[in-house]
Amino acid sequence: MGKTYQSIVIRATADRVWQAIRDFHDMSWAPSVITSIQPVGDIAGDQPGAGRILNGAFHETLQKLDDAERYFEYRMVDGPSPVSKADVRQYRGCVRVSPATQDSGTLVEWSSCWQRNEKAAAEFCRAVYAARLEDLKAQMEAH
Repeated sequence: MGKTYQSIVIRATADRVWQAIRDFHDMSWAPSVITSIQPVGDIAGDQPGAGRILNGAFHETLQKLDDAERYFEYRMVDGPSPVSKADVRQYRGCVRVSPATQDSGTLVEWSSCWQRNEKAAAEFCRAVYAARLEDLKAQMEAH
């Protein structure tokens, strides 16, 4: 099984960070990585079943969202190689936001797992998720 894990500590409250990322249809917090986001279907971005297409290539569906635990899980239906449906199977991503320090620091964890194409997909995902987390940190700490 392929997997990747990235994390970052952000100088902002967990509630503030969670409010910025919880809407599956809004990734305005990652402007250097996400150039376009297209909601798919009529389901709101905070409801399981919500779909989106990122950068015209990544087709994803929200599976779970838990406001109390500040956690969401999604699956990638298709994407470009090396994470296309021909390359990987059962791709699942998870994002968790937790208080990290006494001075309002927040730990954001982004992990994913899948079957097949372990190494190439891991290298690809690691870079994408690390860049998203850096964007999130920059956005949260600038305000």
